[in-house]
Amino acid sequence: MEAKLWVLAVVLAIVVVGLADADSTTPKLVKTVKGKKVCDRGWECKGWSQFCCNETISDYFQTYQFENLFSKRNSPVAHAVGYWDYKSFITAAAVYQPLGFGTTGGKLMGMKEMSAFLGHVGSKTSCGYGVATGGPLAWGLCYNKEMSPSQSYCDDYYKYTYPCTPGADYYGRGALPIYWNYNYGATGEALKVDLLNHPEYIEQNATLAFQAAIWRWMTPVKKSQPSAHDVFVGNWKPTKNDTLAKRNPGFGTTMNVLYGDQVCGQGDVDGMNSIVSHFLYYLDLLGVGREEAGPHEVLTCAEQKPFNSAPTTASS
Repeated sequence: MEAKLWVLAVVLAIVVVGLADADSTTPKLVKTVKGKKVCDRGWECKGWSQFCCNETISDYFQTYQFENLFSKRNSPVAHAVGYWDYKSFITAAAVYQPLGFGTTGGKLMGMKEMSAFLGHVGSKTSCGYGVATGGPLAWGLCYNKEMSPSQSYCDDYYKYTYPCTPGADYYGRGALPIYWNYNYGATGEALKVDLLNHPEYIEQNATLAFQAAIWRWMTPVKKSQPSAHDVFVGNWKPTKNDTLAKRNPGFGTTMNVLYGDQVCGQGDVDGMNSIVSHFLYYLDLLGVGREEAGPHEVLTCAEQKPFNSAPTTASS
């Protein structure tokens, strides 16, 4: 009898919570298992778990906000019309939300991290210029690949670990563009996708392109260094050497992690300023406000010693 009552109680504990917004047709399902609340949120957080009961990215970052940030990406003159969309981003992000992407430190930090990550993405995929319609910052996600590659980006130094596939070109593709055979190989290993033999997958699948970019954001370039995510959300504690190198937690050091001496330690160069400008623009559009970005020494990497150098090939 008691067993039957327990089963009945579990069944009655399942409730559909009508919190689904206009961005999703899947409501949040809630039930109690062994006294603990577990949830299923469909395509963004699939499978019964306690984590799925928490706030997720789509609770504070919705379709209309994605459209505001990337308002010109489907303009006729853009180069990836119809490719990038909100659902592809959220589907990719769902893999990393349990690891803290967009879910660390509460709603405000989540919105700031969206602005930071997408600020990098917007800058690296923009076709905006000074007098472009809507302004130069409205043209993020204009590209999904390098339009006129100058080379195949095959480095034979890695011929035993990441050998180049005959006929494959490893030019820039994706939301945070991937270059070189060794980067396609490493990214493919992490995502369990054969990008070394099929680098074109990145320009054929927006979810995969976003997933590769989020993986790069969440993963240190070297084991002894922090990830861009940890630097931004405050998980990273700089060493004495980092402090001497003027590397502080915040947005500026995310650029150092991702690009090293390509944009950092060179003063206020255009490449760095473009990324910063997109970050500030997105903070404003999301209603957070650029005042949340922090002071200049936190916002930029102009005076930082780079974590890494970026040679033209890995062997040089």
